[in-house]
Amino acid sequence: MTRVRSLFGRRARPDTGPGVSGTVRVDARTKNLTKRLQPGEIAVIDHVDLDRVSAEALVACRPAAVLNAARSTSGRYPNLGPEIIVAEGIPLVDDLGSSVMSLREGRTVRVDDGGVYSGTVLVAEGTEQTEETVAAAMAEAREGLSVQLEAFAGNTMDYLNRERELLLDGVGVPEVHTPIEGRHVLIVVRGYHYKEDLAMLRSYVREYRPVLIGVDGGADAILEAGLRPDMIVGDMDSVSDSALRCGAEIVVHAYRDGRAPGLSRVEQLGVDHVVFPATGTSEDVAMLLADDKGAELIVAVGTHATLVEFLDKGRAGMASTFLTRLRVGSKLVDAKGVSQLYRTRISTWQVVFLALAGLLAIVVAVATTEFGQTLWLIIMARLDGLFAGIKDLLGIAPAAPIS
Repeated sequence: MTRVRSLFGRRARPDTGPGVSGTVRVDARTKNLTKRLQPGEIAVIDHVDLDRVSAEALVACRPAAVLNAARSTSGRYPNLGPEIIVAEGIPLVDDLGSSVMSLREGRTVRVDDGGVYSGTVLVAEGTEQTEETVAAAMAEAREGLSVQLEAFAGNTMDYLNRERELLLDGVGVPEVHTPIEGRHVLIVVRGYHYKEDLAMLRSYVREYRPVLIGVDGGADAILEAGLRPDMIVGDMDSVSDSALRCGAEIVVHAYRDGRAPGLSRVEQLGVDHVVFPATGTSEDVAMLLADDKGAELIVAVGTHATLVEFLDKGRAGMASTFLTRLRVGSKLVDAKGVSQLYRTRISTWQVVFLALAGLLAIVVAVATTEFGQTLWLIIMARLDGLFAGIKDLLGIAPAAPIS
């Protein structure tokens, strides 16, 4: 893919030309943008190596187009995001440069053949992705995957050296009020297929009543499913205020040096909380906390499970998730994809017809017995009496007998 330099200020075609038009929503953080992006609007992001979770969140908003100031696939590893967006028929324009981020939110722009036009001004120009260009970029990225694997292995050893006391002995895990000892724990992260998998686990939740832990926005996912989280763990950057006020115990994930970006927000809301300083991701913190407090079983929804997912997240810290899964070991049950495994292929009408066929078979079987025939005569006699009563009420004279 070749990069075309931004051409801010150059006169070009008017807004009424070809392509797609829409109101722009601009945010360098994709997960913040998706909170306010509406169907038919144009998403403007600055996201190198667009990952699968972010792409699925964008697709769910049904934008008219996605404009990326950075390269959606840098070639470091085969990330999954661009393929998801292009497969949905949503135009994806890449490598537009920083000038596209200067667009004022709410302005109407037109996107055509890799160009972004505001009025008659060509704001920026990049590369419009197609299925062919995405496939070529993925093939190129796979060739360089060995470099990322080496970096991932290095990050894993670094994390093990820095957090061996936490991983091996649970040193640094804070005291919490939520009773976990001997109970099942359901940890919900807003990851792949989390909505479908959480819906499939409703009967499990009713029967076992596990401790419900939402990792950041996972708390909102629990609330959306009609449940209430017992605990919220994370740096509090993607969880709503209403979730933080729902009565769940709050565990703020902090850096090892004590910095906790989400602490001020929790303090402003006035909710009780504890701080858990640890390297790694918030989903790691939730698993380590549940394991240390004696959970009998840990069920994970939406978490990262495979090497491709670790790399697709695009953070060196994902090495901690790999080691955390080794740490909790036999207690961990991953619910990822359970909705795909048990997804029914039977339609509602098929179920109705099957029920009617079964009912008809029962009626026929009963009618062939002496009891069934007697019951049929009784029903017919009752119906005859009912019709006679209706005729009398309406003043209808009985029909004359035929001589």
